Parts: sequence; structure tokens; C-alpha cells
Amino acid sequence: MASFTLPTRFSLSSYDFSLSFQSHNKGRRTISTQKWRCSATEQPEQQPKKSERRSSRRKSLTDTERGIDPVGFLTKLGISHKAFAQFLRERHKSMKDLKAEMLTRHGNLMETASGYEILGLHRNVQHRVDFMEWAPGARYCALVGDFNGWSPTENSAREGHFGRDDYGYWFIIIEDKLREGEKPDEYFFQQYNYVDDYDKGDSGVTIEELFNKMNNEYWEPGEDRFVNSRFEVAAKLYEKIFGPNGAQTEEELEEIPDAETRYKAWKEQHKDDPPSNLPPCDVIDNGKEYDIFNVVNDPVWREKFRAKKPPLAYWLEMRKGRKAWLKKYSPGIPHGSRYRVYFNTPSGPLERVPAWATYVLPDVDGNQSYAVHWEPPPERAYKWKSMRPKVPKSFRIYECHVGISGSEQKISSFNEFTEQVLPHVKESGYNAIQLIGVIEHKDYFTVGYRVTNLFAVSSRYGTPDDFKRLVDEAHGLGLLVFLDIVHSYSAADEMVGLSLFDGSNDCYFHTGKRGHHKYWGTRMFKYGDLDVLHYLLSNLKWWVVEYQIDGFQFHSLSSMMYTHNGFASFTGDMEEYCNQYVDKDAFLYLILANEMLHALHPDIITIAEDATLYPGLCEPTSQGGLGFDYYVNLSVSEMWLWFLENVPDHEWSMNKIMSALIGNQKNADKMLMYAENHKQSISGGRSFAEILFGEIGEHSSSSKLLRGSSLHKMIKLITFTISGRAYLNFMGNEFGHPKGVEFPMPSNNFSFSLANRRWDLLTNKGLHDNLFSFDKDMMKLDENERILSRGLPNIHHVNDTTMVISYIRGPFLFIFNFHPTSSYEGYSVGVEEAGEYKVILNTDEIKYGGEGHIKDDQYIQRSISKRIDGLRSCLEVPLPSRSAQVGIIEVVCSYLQIISDFKNMSHLQSRLNLQSRI
Repeated sequence: MASFTLPTRFSLSSYDFSLSFQSHNKGRRTISTQKWRCSATEQPEQQPKKSERRSSRRKSLTDTERGIDPVGFLTKLGISHKAFAQFLRERHKSMKDLKAEMLTRHGNLMETASGYEILGLHRNVQHRVDFMEWAPGARYCALVGDFNGWSPTENSAREGHFGRDDYGYWFIIIEDKLREGEKPDEYFFQQYNYVDDYDKGDSGVTIEELFNKMNNEYWEPGEDRFVNSRFEVAAKLYEKIFGPNGAQTEEELEEIPDAETRYKAWKEQHKDDPPSNLPPCDVIDNGKEYDIFNVVNDPVWREKFRAKKPPLAYWLEMRKGRKAWLKKYSPGIPHGSRYRVYFNTPSGPLERVPAWATYVLPDVDGNQSYAVHWEPPPERAYKWKSMRPKVPKSFRIYECHVGISGSEQKISSFNEFTEQVLPHVKESGYNAIQLIGVIEHKDYFTVGYRVTNLFAVSSRYGTPDDFKRLVDEAHGLGLLVFLDIVHSYSAADEMVGLSLFDGSNDCYFHTGKRGHHKYWGTRMFKYGDLDVLHYLLSNLKWWVVEYQIDGFQFHSLSSMMYTHNGFASFTGDMEEYCNQYVDKDAFLYLILANEMLHALHPDIITIAEDATLYPGLCEPTSQGGLGFDYYVNLSVSEMWLWFLENVPDHEWSMNKIMSALIGNQKNADKMLMYAENHKQSISGGRSFAEILFGEIGEHSSSSKLLRGSSLHKMIKLITFTISGRAYLNFMGNEFGHPKGVEFPMPSNNFSFSLANRRWDLLTNKGLHDNLFSFDKDMMKLDENERILSRGLPNIHHVNDTTMVISYIRGPFLFIFNFHPTSSYEGYSVGVEEAGEYKVILNTDEIKYGGEGHIKDDQYIQRSISKRIDGLRSCLEVPLPSRSAQVGIIEVVCSYLQIISDFKNMSHLQSRLNLQSRI
């Protein structure tokens, strides 16, 4: 029959095939086998030659391991440590074993990270909502909420029935409710269009009419004969054998001829029949011993049949539009419904907020926590407007906390942040924002680091669509959006978080001491469990796909990479990075996370916050590294804080400052630096401005304000210009926010007085406006001159006696005088290129709150031929105390000489031309 003829030929001989199937979580798996032959006769087994086997083995290793060296970065960094190299090799082997295990469950890494597509609540086109949750320790699972009167029996699944698989995943179907007076669909495949073209899809044509139109268009006359009469062949055969004119006994039946004989007899019988439009097919035996017959047909008909396409237009016409669905059905779970998941466990019944919930009310007026079903109608759902900005060569990151971003004494919202803070960030000259505390957490005073629901934006700031608008507007302003992600530990709250989720202590976390952070009271993830990896990797992909996040800073990696949570004393010995306290499973997760994210989005940015500076943080995973793009130098802010609080100004050591700023020179271009981030302002400390200025009022001395303003600008400038290609500033510190942050808690009677930002300080001329003006010009310095994306600085002058630091980066010269009292009229510093240098940024300018000691005619200095600091030329520049300058070479002496020679040659040529005319 033509409609069932396959368009390709199949032969069991030497056929390479692959078997594809769907797992329980819809992850595609592909199992490929070696080539094989099927024959009716035995074939002699041919052994390959030794040389062929050796060549095949070499080729196999080359194909699978091409470009992969598990210890590659050790040679690059000059590290020779046998134990650490062996640790990396063993880790690489464990990674291959882990990926092989993933293949048996999910297919590949990207499928492993796609759990959010089926877990949690999802609308199904068959007018229903599907719910899936992982709880291997539970014996019974039900979904309870507003939609079913919180009944633990109405929408449930039981162990041993359809609702639970062998891995502990529970599946519950909530059918949409048929409205009164409506009839259910007659065909099970009738779909409902919930999202796209919500007001289309109702053609008014019945399904029977559509079927007739489809058949008339698809089938040619005669082709659907056996489709319409499926029993015709069987009836004729039955009539021939058992009918009144057929054989009455077994002896009369005789033997049935072989297929070829019967085909030839049928061909002879019908040789005089009129032409038919049925496909001409002949079965030809090639005379081989194999039990195989080739089907040969008309090439013209074959191409015609292959060109046939199913009538998809009619299939789409059968879909019901959203209006028809709402008229006929009411949603099984309406948008905005509150719900929880109910478990029956060996410890008794439990109610939990689902682990994959995307919108959660963690503590509403002291009531129990709920998940909220977020399924707005298509006309109200947020639609993206802006494209992702191009990734810049250097990052100027503005770190933000949405809740404290307003001036009022309350929790600010996503919408307020979008309208008020984003324009300020753009005006300030930053090109990325990094959001902390966005992911749902129960206790506001924890800043957002004790996360309870990894897939939900914090409801205290607004809805998921409000956060999408924030990201979209940031992209429209050319700002990348990074998220501070906390996968290194989790909140220990049982009613809203993951702790004891299914009644067992080892669902998501380790048991015993290893499952608890030693000092923070949080739970530690079990990174060696494939289902936990499934959860965490899916969470990263969720934020990129659903909210278009551009990058992540992985918070407190040392908490997860070591069983002592990073609180051991580190001496820098390589043994400390590969001993028994290292959690190998955590490293495997970080490698998988970076590989998945960079495969998902090539321009994604991942930042490692690790106080131990683990070797290979920013090296490629193929070379034994962890694959991060940047790492945070945490020691710089601690160094500045120590000097400001404990060391008198005249005792500051320039060498110690430079030692902390330079950090690890081998990966300096991958280093993210900041003078102060949120920790100095939030984590119980004081901001630099609070230390330098104290309480600012009418009686504040001008000398104290001048000192504080000068040091504030100098610290920011040297940290900014000597860093790698990434710099970070916490919200408000760019204008010297006078107070730190104190979240409402019992100790301050839940006051919001310090949980905000004083944006009003920028409306008045004075100290804060001057600091802000300087910070803006500092950002413009990189935006216009590409300071951070240039090569690493050449530090050629560090003098503890004069307290002067100077370095060169590209064509720019940076000079800092940290001395509290000594000013220098003509301080000599070396330069690489001879020529004229012009000051383009000066911290002592009056518009920045300085005293303006450098006059206009001193802004351009010409080098002199004098060897200083190991360089051929030098500048003698004025250096007021507590001031810094940035100079750029404008005219190089060699260029001046060329121009002079060119002028002389032109003059000589003109004289020769004149003489020739005479």
C-alpha cells in the first residue's frame, strides 16, 4: 500500500543505527551501537591485524581526547606538584564517569540542565496542568491549595502506581474543569492554544469536515482504498480459505506457494487489467542466501510520494483558541492560586513549598509559606523588548540590592528600582549591574544569602514579570545584568526551604556534620547526587532562559569546595588544595556549571568568589581548570579597611598596598577588584565614607573632610586603574554614602532607618556631589580610553619614604602621592616614551572637592632625557600631598623628530626645484 511504503531502503547488512527514546523526564537519550551484519549463513570472523588494532586505538584516543589535558594549566602556570597533578587526573576520570552516568538518565549535559521544563507546575495543551516533584523519601504525594480546598486526596499520586517512578519523581495531573452545560471534546488530540495567538484558532468548521478536507487534499484517487476499507484483504483471504467455495479440508488446502511464486501468479492473472493509479511495486529476488527481497518501484512515483507533506494547516486549524478554551473550561489551577505539596512520609504527613516553584510568598503576615501559580494570560504576560547588549571588553559593575535601593524607609520594589536606580547607573558610567538578594529568601535581614527557593524571585520586591521588566530596561540602557547566585549552601528552614524536604535528611543535603555549615547554620548540598546536580544545573539555565540573565557571581565557593567550609588557615601550600578536606564532587559541579553555561550562551560571564584563590579558577575546563571568566580579589578591600582603621596615615606602606593590589600576576587579567563592596556596608562593618567622614554636620572640620575626600578618591582610582578587566562598586559608595546598612531585625526594633540609600545627597552641591563627579569621570576614563582592557600595568616606582606610587598602562601614566603632609614641586618619575604628557584626571581639582594646587600651565609636562626608575626618560611633575594624577602622552619625541626632518626635506626640495627653473 502506497501510504505505508517507507521512502528509504533498509538493509540489515552493515547498517549503522542509533536508538532514540524518551526518558521519564523527557530528556532525549541516544544509544549508538557498532556496525553489525545479519545473515542466514555464518560468516567467518576476521581478526584485524595488530597494526590495524593499534591504529584504531590511537585514532579513538585522538578523537575523544583531542584538546583535553587534565593537568594542562599546571605547565602554563609553572606549578610542579605531583599530588595536585594526580588529584586533577583523578578528578578528570570522575568527570568522565559522571557524564557517562548522565547519559543513562538524561542524555547529555544540556538535557540535565533542563529540568525546569517538566518539574513544577506546567500548562499542558490537553487542557490540563501537570505537576512533577522529586521526593524519593515520600510514600504519598498530593497537591493542595485554593483550587481544591486544600484537600490532600483530590489531586494525588501514590507510590507503586502511575504517579511515581523509580527515581522518586512524583507526577500529578490536574484537569481543567468543564463548565456547566458544555460537552467534553470528542477527540483526545484536540489541543488548546493557551499562549500564542490567544484570540485565534476557532475556524467554526467541525472536525469531521476538516478530516474530509484533509483526506481529499492528501490522498490521490485509489490511494486511500485500504484506509477506508481496512478489512477488505482479510475478508477476501478468509473467504478463499474458509468460505463455501474454499477448501473444506486440510488436504484440499494444499501447501501455500512461496511469495515469489504467488506474486508471479498474481502478475499473470492481472496482466490485462486497466492501468491503475496505485504505486507500481515489484518484488525481485536477487538470488542471495539472505532472506531479503528488494522492493523496486517507479522512480517518478517514488519522488512524488516523498514530496508529500501532511496537511499541517488543517491540523493547526483544529486547535482551539484561548477564548474557546475559557468558554468551555475553567483552569484547573487559576493564575494566582496559592498551593503547597503534601507528602506522607515515614515521619508522618508534611506540607512543603515545592522545590521548583517560581513564585513564593515566604512569610505573609506571619502565615505559613505558599507557592503561587504564576500563569498570567498572554495579553498580560510580559513581552521582551530589548536585545542583550554586546559584552564589553572591560566590566564596570554596579552592585545593587533592590530592597534598600530607595530613599524611603521601606522595602523598595523592582519597579521603583527600574525607574529610579537604573537611570542613575547609566549616568554614572557603569556597564553592568550585579544584583544581590533577588532570589527568594525568608528572612530579609539575611541580605538574601540564606536562599529558600532557588527558582523564584523574591516576592517582597514584586512579581516575576516585574523582574523581567527590570532586566529588559537594563538591557535597553546597554547594561548587562549579573546575578549573585548562592549554590554553596542553602537555608535550613524546613517550612519554606529544602531542608528535610521529603521527611528524610539526605534528600538534597549531606547527612551528619557534613550536611551543616559549621558557622552559618545553613545546609550543604550533596553535589555527588545526580538529582541534586539536575536541580542546581537546571536552576542556572532557568535564570538565563527565563529572565535573560547575562552572568553569575558564584558566592562563597570556599564554603562548598572544602569540607571545613573554607574556615581553615591557608598557607598557600599546594597540598591544601588536594587533601582530604577537598570536596571533589563540588568541583565537578562547578566544572559542569561552567561548561553548560558557556555552551548555552557563549557570552555568559561567570565570576568566582573564592577566598582561597584555588589554582585554575579561570583556566579552561579542557586544561584542568574550573572554567570561570573572572575571580574576585577579596584581599584588596580588606587591606584598605585595615589601613583606614588601624594604621596612621604617615605609616602606610606603599609596598604592602601594591602587593595586595597586584595579587596573583599569573591571572591578573582575570581579576575582578573593588575597593569596597556590600560587605563593608552591610555585613556589620562600616563603609569607607563612614570611617573617613564620620558624622557630617555644621561642625565638621574642613581638614577632616579634605582628608577623607582625598583618600576616598585615591583609593578608588588606584584600585580601578590597576585591576584586571573588571571593577565593582556597591550602590551609593560612588558618592560616599555616609552610613552603612542595617536591615530591620529585633536588635534595632525592626527599623528601616538604615536600610535605604540617601540619593537626596546628590541634589546639593558639596562633598557627595564632588565625589560622584569624580567617580563618573573615572568611569568615563575607561569608557573613552579603554584603560581596563589594555595590558597589565608596568609598576616602576614604589617609594615608602616619599609615599609615592607610579605605574604605566598603555600610553597612560598614573602617579599617586599618599603622603599626608609632603608636597613635591618637581617629583621625578620614569617614563617609557619621551614626549609631552598631559594630565587628563587630577583628584585635587576644585570640582572634585580638592584645593587646585596644580595650575593650568602645569597640566602639560615635557619629558627630559634622564634615566629614572630603570627607564630612559623622566618627568618632573608637581605632586600635592594626598593627590593623584592620570597623564597621557600626547606628542612623542620621535614623531617630532620625524616631522622636523620632513619639514627640512621639503624645504630642501623646494630650493632644488627653484634652482632647476632658474
